This record gives sequence, structure tokens and C-alpha cells, in this order.
Amino acid sequence: MLVVTTENIAGYRIERVLGQVFGVTVRSRGIGGNITASLRSVFGGEIKEYTEMIEDARKAAIDRMIQNAHAMGANAVIMMRFDSGEIGQTMSEIVAYGTAVVAEKA
Repeated sequence: MLVVTTENIAGYRIERVLGQVFGVTVRSRGIGGNITASLRSVFGGEIKEYTEMIEDARKAAIDRMIQNAHAMGANAVIMMRFDSGEIGQTMSEIVAYGTAVVAEKA
């Protein structure tokens, strides 16, 4: 499955637009990760526990978006973007979204 952030795919033409497609995941650090992250925030620098959590969440959101695009009959997703938000103080929501299309080599 081709997934691009652009409106077009070089070397391909869009044959059909199937509609919007998305994948969502909500993640929370465990108590140990939150304590470690809190201690790191006191001293500054990257908080690796949260970076890893967000990277994993983005991968999961993309995987779910791709599964949904396959179910629609797509072979590509164009204009892919991420959105994120917080739910309460301990959870992060990550959404990967784009337009599911059928693309053919030009």
C-alpha cells in the first residue's frame, strides 16, 4: 500500500477516489513510565518514554488506516496526515487520516 503526504503520486494516476480513511489509537503510559517521565522533565531534555509511546501510537494508527483502506478496495492513501490530542492528563489520541484511492502506474 502506497501512503503519501502529497496530493499526487509520482508515476501514478488516480483512477478512483474511494473516500476518507483513518486509523485511531489511544495510549497511556503506565505509572512507572509516568514517574520516570516526571523525573526527566525536572532536569530537561527528551522524555524518551513519551517519545517511544508516540512513535508506537503513530505506527499503530497508520497500520489501522491501511487496514481500513484495504477494506475499501484502495491500493494507496494520498494526503496522509496525523492529528493528536489529549484525553484527560494521562492519555494521548493519535489519528492517521487521508484519502483512499485506486492508483495505476502511468
